[in-house]
Amino acid sequence: MTRERLFLPLADIEKASQTALIEGNLRLQWADGHVSLFDAVWLHQRRPDNDIDPVGELIRIRRPWPMNFAPTHVKHADFMAPAGERHWLETLLRDGLVLLDEGPLADEEVSRIARRIGPMRASNFGARFDVYSKPNPNNAAYTSIGLALHSDLPNWRQPPDIQLLYCLQNDAKGGQSIFSDGFAVAEQLRKEDPEAFRTLCETPIDFRFQDEEQDIATRAPIIELDASGQLKEIRFNNWIRDTLRLPLNEIEAWYTAYRRFWQLLHDPKHQIELALLPGQMAAFDNRRVLHGRRAFDPNTGRRHLQGTYLDIDMIESRLRVLQRQP
Repeated sequence: MTRERLFLPLADIEKASQTALIEGNLRLQWADGHVSLFDAVWLHQRRPDNDIDPVGELIRIRRPWPMNFAPTHVKHADFMAPAGERHWLETLLRDGLVLLDEGPLADEEVSRIARRIGPMRASNFGARFDVYSKPNPNNAAYTSIGLALHSDLPNWRQPPDIQLLYCLQNDAKGGQSIFSDGFAVAEQLRKEDPEAFRTLCETPIDFRFQDEEQDIATRAPIIELDASGQLKEIRFNNWIRDTLRLPLNEIEAWYTAYRRFWQLLHDPKHQIELALLPGQMAAFDNRRVLHGRRAFDPNTGRRHLQGTYLDIDMIESRLRVLQRQP
């Protein structure tokens, strides 16, 4: 079923004694009489010098948001069919943000959607969390204050990849959601101020979350590149950025670079703002797209969102499975 390899590399293997093409597919008969059949498409996908992932370039080549970017909307009913779900997954990988519309106003619907794709990624806030204003909160999200653009859980060595936020109620005045493509902004910073970009890439800083039960911390740069110099991750959260433990002669340059990146992120031309409607869900790449919200007045109505996280491995896996279908 899983097509796992059973042959051990220490054993000897003789060349196939017979080879043939049958209806375009390869047939090999080995010296011990065993017959192997290889599908032509399967072989083509695994040919030498082919480095294209079966999902395609969507995973490796993201599309930066153009000016006046508008997120793609997929209806909940369409998502429940393979074609609609595939479209939703492809858009999420490409743009880092996609909206699901006209879903049911049902508790735990976000969990049901997530489990359709894979297991939910748990954190110190649980596998599924509620976002609303409550007394004695252990996170700024559980208040009514405005939240500047940020990524979630940068204090973890491996922050969550994908976040789902499902709106159940949104009657309060204010509370509009804000999103910005951190990769697009980082590329602008690289172009306009390469020294500031280099500083944020090469200087690890501390992120730390503390409450009565947990103390979770790690050290990493704001911007991370892969081996080829392409953007890999944005780790940005001003609330849980800890004390800046840097040599004295590096501190001013770091703050200057951080301030410049902050200014670009919060430039209205790099932001989209929308009010999530009941039954609407935003899904976004937490390690690329930064999110926030406007302040809201809890005395004017209730605002209740439910959220969870998914590993991007499961997004890609689900897309591969759907691509097998005609």
